[in-house]
Amino acid sequence: MSQTKHRVLLTGANGFIGNHILAQLLSAGFSVRAIVRSQSKADSLLQTHSSAGHNLDFSIVPDITAHDAFTEAYQSEDPVDTVIHTASPFLYREVNNNHDLLDPAIKGTMEILKGAKNVPSIKRIIILSSIAAIMDYSETSPPGGRLWTDRDWNPVTWEETSQAEDYSTVYRASKTFSEKAAWEFMKEQKPHFDLVSLNPPMVYGPILHPISEVSQLNESNLRIWDLFINSSKGAELPPNGVYSYVDVRDIALAHVRAVLKPEVGNKRVIVGAGSVTSQEIADILRSEIPALAGRTPVGNLGENTLPINPYSVDIGPARDILGLEFLSKKATFVDLARQLLEIEKGNTGH
Repeated sequence: MSQTKHRVLLTGANGFIGNHILAQLLSAGFSVRAIVRSQSKADSLLQTHSSAGHNLDFSIVPDITAHDAFTEAYQSEDPVDTVIHTASPFLYREVNNNHDLLDPAIKGTMEILKGAKNVPSIKRIIILSSIAAIMDYSETSPPGGRLWTDRDWNPVTWEETSQAEDYSTVYRASKTFSEKAAWEFMKEQKPHFDLVSLNPPMVYGPILHPISEVSQLNESNLRIWDLFINSSKGAELPPNGVYSYVDVRDIALAHVRAVLKPEVGNKRVIVGAGSVTSQEIADILRSEIPALAGRTPVGNLGENTLPINPYSVDIGPARDILGLEFLSKKATFVDLARQLLEIEKGNTGH
């Protein structure tokens, strides 16, 4: 792929991660057509990225699962050469049944790929997948721990998903099924473009899109608010949950690098900064932000709360191919926490 100015089609541009990707694409000088569901969302993005000028335009796609959903979006006077697909639901409060998570993830991905077959200028499609498509969350790590790599797949089945009663299981399945469908499409259709899958674990960090109250936060950042800020020092320390994580600014940069690096074509890349425990998050917040001394659980200062045989993820390709160096834990959680405190006061920080 050449180093000339790229024209990128970006779905999910108004989301938590999508907003950061858009900001970094514009900062890199790319021309971006952002896909949004409504004019009001386009107007909001214009306010957030007010200096974009002629490098940002929009296409409104109310339903990404509709047949030929992206036909008009692909019609651009300046040809699109790269597609970044991030649109996928991850707000449990907006989900009424399992298909609310499954259908947009799978059908939306397939519509993006099928539409791109009719656009000769497209050289690469980058999809935002997840570590959820790689890890088996029910597996007990063997002695010495378990390293998850790009060769691994979450073994979840349709039968398990249809019977699942918790949306976290269905979300993981949606990421698994949609990414598998994408790779199967590439194998069967052999299109003129290549495919890149970026697979982050938990994504934390400050938001770019304006919100009026903390209840409007994305799921991962809402977890930090609920369990570490809107709490008390005597509260029980939260369980670690998925302790592999990445800063949203780093996963955004990974997308920009994936546009530019020919050698990442047709690869899955895990984009993670490492592991972080609940104790580490609490220690960082209490140490760096005095206002949280009475609000953040104390736990046992400095204690290693990882399991005996912790899993880890292979971030070699993210470093070696994409050239990523990751932000510190302090930068991620302190920047986020300070922003959340401002939102609590009624200041969006924008």
